[in-house]
Amino acid sequence: MSSTISFLQPTTQQFLDSVNQIAQNMQEAQEQVSSGLKITKDSDDPDQISQLLQTRAQLDSVQQTVNNLNSVTTEVTTAEQALQSAVTIFTNVQSLGAEGATSTATPSQLNDLSQQVGDALNELVGLTTTQVAGRYIFSGNSDQVQPYTIDLTQADPVSAYQGSASTRMIADPNGFTFPVALTAQQIFDSSDPTTNVFTLVNNLRNALSGGNTQSIQSALSALSPAADYLNQELAFYGTTQDHLNDATTLGQQMTTNLQTQIANIQDADLTSSILELTQAQTQEQAAMQSEAQVPRSTLFDYLSFPSS
Repeated sequence: MSSTISFLQPTTQQFLDSVNQIAQNMQEAQEQVSSGLKITKDSDDPDQISQLLQTRAQLDSVQQTVNNLNSVTTEVTTAEQALQSAVTIFTNVQSLGAEGATSTATPSQLNDLSQQVGDALNELVGLTTTQVAGRYIFSGNSDQVQPYTIDLTQADPVSAYQGSASTRMIADPNGFTFPVALTAQQIFDSSDPTTNVFTLVNNLRNALSGGNTQSIQSALSALSPAADYLNQELAFYGTTQDHLNDATTLGQQMTTNLQTQIANIQDADLTSSILELTQAQTQEQAAMQSEAQVPRSTLFDYLSFPSS
């Protein structure tokens, strides 16, 4: 293996080595002051690079999770508001039924009440078409399909469900997953006839139109279980909202912690870096001044003849 042969005097070589080291120290200090970082490349601190890369990857993952949570939070908030509106509409339907269930209600009044209940049914179906970012949030996995249509001229005015089941889940920063959506079918079109909102509201509408007080009272009484059921579905979104808030808060805390870890690994101590830069500049200047004062020997010094 070949090696570099130096023809310089030892003192001169030592001086150059010292100057090179000072220059390197000065360059490193200058880079830290300029960038604010003590690690900008692998060679700066090889022992810390692996930990730095791992922590950065964790931070990227947590930040992506928080972004996902924020996106889902918008959807869940919108769904919760829609369900709150549905509960209000359903409560109004119960009030309309109570008005029609009295023996003093005239046929004209009953017909008007029937139309109002029909309008309420139309509003409930309208809520199922709620969209966020171009997606029908109550259509399950088939979120490009409108879940229901309505035609009040038909005996069975609400169409069959056009969406699909919902299997959407969201993960918190610890990897725990939970569901975030219900379908319009689950909420309004239950397979249990005692909680099927669409059917029960339409039954009341028909009873009011028919004018039979006993039928109206029976249809009104049947609404109570559906009212409780609708509030349970609303509670699902309230609980999901709480989970999302907790997960987002956790994600923000983890983000702060990871950013702190990264800063501890890679950020420079600017006060120390500036001091090192100043010291290196002073050392370089002192070395140059010292070297300039060293006596120099020339070729003539070695060739001079001794006096006789």
